[in-house]
Amino acid sequence: MLAHRFLSHSKALIPGLLLSALIALIASYLGDFHALQSHGLSALTIAIILGMVIGNTWYQPREAIFNAGVTLSKHNLLRLGIILYGFRLTLQDIQGVGVAGITSDLLVLCTTFALALFIGIKLLKLSRDSVVLIGAGSSICGAAAIMASDGVVDAKAEDVSVAVSTVVVFGSIAIFLYPYLYQLNDAWNLLANHGNSFGIYAGSTIHEVAQVVAAGRSISPQVADTAVITKMVRVMMLAPFLLLLPILLERLTPSKAALNNGVTKKSKVTIPWFAFLFIATALVNSMHILPAALVHVLVQIDTILLAMAMAALGLTTHLSAVRKAGTKPLLLALILFGWLIIGGALINQLVFWL
Repeated sequence: MLAHRFLSHSKALIPGLLLSALIALIASYLGDFHALQSHGLSALTIAIILGMVIGNTWYQPREAIFNAGVTLSKHNLLRLGIILYGFRLTLQDIQGVGVAGITSDLLVLCTTFALALFIGIKLLKLSRDSVVLIGAGSSICGAAAIMASDGVVDAKAEDVSVAVSTVVVFGSIAIFLYPYLYQLNDAWNLLANHGNSFGIYAGSTIHEVAQVVAAGRSISPQVADTAVITKMVRVMMLAPFLLLLPILLERLTPSKAALNNGVTKKSKVTIPWFAFLFIATALVNSMHILPAALVHVLVQIDTILLAMAMAALGLTTHLSAVRKAGTKPLLLALILFGWLIIGGALINQLVFWL
């Protein structure tokens, strides 16, 4: 009886997994094109775009057939992808940017996320989950941070899609804006006169890794190298962020139960287990005990898993629900983008002065 149920459940997963994998493979193939890379479009962003196009056309009348596998991709494969993401990072990356880079990353992350919470929840009255996702994407590492944070908050698909779209929009603008800012800084010396200063500034403030690469290469190889290393250090901060996020969420929404005799019953704080494993994979990768070829394969598998999760997200996102979100999420992302540019410059200047 149990074996029969297991087989039935397994068969139900196959169509959705295959569809998510197909979209992911196409996105990974397209993500290797230089023309798309130059615009900061990674396999992840392409996967969600393809998923949304298919999800709002061909997929809708057939959703019941694919739902089980698509749901598995959106949740379980996402967590596995975040764990394997640690193989992209090493603790040695920290040495490349020094104390200045680490401090800039940390201050930019904390101030941007705090600003997102204040403006998004207090002023714009957006939902907590939407604000957390937009804040995480802006302050840490774009779509990957949004997807990882969704593993904690379990937001609606349309909230995740809106958050990812803000990363695509403003991160793409950054690719073209930062070379101009570099010229402006070169003429006016707005940032500290340090060889790595603009690279650290770019890496600590641009949303996606792919967008950092595209913007950096448009300036110079030196700026690109420093910016990418700074960005990867910022990505490493995703792990402690995920560990602290449940505690923060508990403070933002202290109770999901009714009040009994004036006493609030607090919901249990859950720790995202995949964050610990994310740290573990980064530590293993730092020790260089695995063959480089194996690490390369694991990174490629990770890209496919994350792309499958993004594809599944796109498939389950209804554009009508995204439109209902209105202009407030975009306004929040715009404000955060402005802070990353102006506030990030002030933070980097302050760090180099100290």
